[in-house]
Amino acid sequence: MSNERLDFAVALAEKAGVLGLDYFRKLDTLTITQKGHQDLVSEADRNVETLIRDELAKAYPDDAILGEEHGMEEGSSGYTWVTDPIDGTANFVTGIPQWCVIIACVYQGKVIVGVIHDPVAKETFKATAGGGAFLNDKPIKISDSQSLSVGSVGVGFNGRTAITDAVNVVGAVVSKGGVFFRNASGGLMLAYAASGRLIGYVESHMNAWDCLAGMLLTIEAGGVVMEQDINHALHHGARVVVGAPGVFEDLRAIAESSFAPLEAA
Repeated sequence: MSNERLDFAVALAEKAGVLGLDYFRKLDTLTITQKGHQDLVSEADRNVETLIRDELAKAYPDDAILGEEHGMEEGSSGYTWVTDPIDGTANFVTGIPQWCVIIACVYQGKVIVGVIHDPVAKETFKATAGGGAFLNDKPIKISDSQSLSVGSVGVGFNGRTAITDAVNVVGAVVSKGGVFFRNASGGLMLAYAASGRLIGYVESHMNAWDCLAGMLLTIEAGGVVMEQDINHALHHGARVVVGAPGVFEDLRAIAESSFAPLEAA
């Protein structure tokens, strides 16, 4: 069943990506203020999510859907689709070609399908639980780095947790001879970690629609992911630490020493 859902999610993410890309190209034609760009991105976000929700509702009418723009729509099947129509809107709005469409599917507290599609680069990262992880149908695997000084660590930043969280992580990574990377799309950075481009990714809080697909990709590519209560994460988000087996414990230690304590959700 998850393979059928994966194929559907891949096709849907790519269809949504075409619509998102259409909006992205329209940015060039806007000679208006920054607000004009923001309005266009808001419209793109809403319309891309509406497309995703409409297609999901047609194909899987009994499934629940959770999305960044329109919240939770309850279902009765036990399956929940989780989607971010445009992850990386700060990039999108300024014309930086680093953003993606994210679709994940959760069943009984487990992420069973994860898709991260980058329409600009024409890259589709996909995974099913137990089925491996792929980029455009080629298997991907996590980095074999054994040291934070070999490779780059993705660092996430959000407006929901202590400002010092990301700053502390950057300082800790650099002090261990490492390099940090940030492109303002948590989804893409998780996909990059899964595919070995980064050796790991750390963020003090991510919403479910941004991180569930990437965490599944990482696990299926042979990486290590800090354990999560997925049902809790659906509603409250999660602290995210993923990495290559050779550096995961170092990254976990950095996260624990860098992040302010999580407030009770």
